[in-house]
Amino acid sequence: MATVLQVVRTVVAPLTRTRVFRAVGPLVLPPVERVLARATGGRVQLSGLLVPSLVLHSTGARTGLERDTYLMYTPDGHGRAIVAGTSFAQERHPAWTYNLLAHPDAAITVRGRRMPVRATRIRGEERERAWARIEAQWPGYRAYERDSGREVRLFRLQPLADPHHVSM
Repeated sequence: MATVLQVVRTVVAPLTRTRVFRAVGPLVLPPVERVLARATGGRVQLSGLLVPSLVLHSTGARTGLERDTYLMYTPDGHGRAIVAGTSFAQERHPAWTYNLLAHPDAAITVRGRRMPVRATRIRGEERERAWARIEAQWPGYRAYERDSGREVRLFRLQPLADPHHVSM
């Protein structure tokens, strides 16, 4: 099964870097994810069919209101998740990254189970290792960073509860 998934990812990944996908994806995918989440109680995400996915529950940097964002994540091998603020290669950082900078304590939902996390920004040499791990999961994903013209913000999400509560 893992080999089939890798082949599918390798075929689908280049399509996600096309101009059409970058224009349509941000408009279509979030509402589809919300509908699917409601229908399945948060246990299934469209993106989760290809890659590990989560819902980030962050506090708005300016509003203080809870914001939900559907994201791909990469397990770091130590029970934590790595998320990248690629925003479909847009020129601006996604709002959720500002939220985590202002309020690093957040929550995530993985396969319908919610847990508190603390976000830390990944920088320096560690950032290169994180990108290598991300690209091993989704080939060519770093092209979003090159095409956006900005340094994509990477965050590690550390569970605050028992790390064995939800396996990432």
